[in-house]
Amino acid sequence: MEQENKTKQFEKYFHEDLHHYLVSLDLVDNHFPEAPDIEGCWAKIGESYMPDAIREFEKYPTASLGWIMYVGMAVARYWDQDFELYSKVPDLYKYLRDRIDFDHMDTYISENVLLLDAKEVKDLQKIIGECASRTYNRLLHSGATPGSADAFYAFIAALHEMYLMGSAMELKAMGYHMTKIQ
Repeated sequence: MEQENKTKQFEKYFHEDLHHYLVSLDLVDNHFPEAPDIEGCWAKIGESYMPDAIREFEKYPTASLGWIMYVGMAVARYWDQDFELYSKVPDLYKYLRDRIDFDHMDTYISENVLLLDAKEVKDLQKIIGECASRTYNRLLHSGATPGSADAFYAFIAALHEMYLMGSAMELKAMGYHMTKIQ
């Protein structure tokens, strides 16, 4: 229970910054989307992503944080295209990663899943790079002692929020707009 509370606190910490930043660019709506199908994929995706994220984090922290945002975007795209089909894929993260490799997964998703042109790929790289840099900076200033259980929970929370922000960006890009119902 304590771990769950700490993870939620860290998620809020990352969410507020990323959401504010992406709203300022009009890339997500003020009302954050509730997408249970996409959220429901997180546990398996996060579990599968974690070994690659941890391995890459020391030398490439922003790639480790940023690539999961691309995965969130891809899952949102799959949800829109044919989630009945894609929900049967046992591990969507490995499905995406194994199309090419971890290092080039960003390009694969941008070009082959999101179907972006060269300019859009470059623009998206900048946005995701900024989100990953912001999140890394907040991770460093989170108060969690490196190597501690809190640092691990903070890292999981950061990855989860990056995934959710990626899915929210793609949902909006596809024309889904989130508004509060009165």
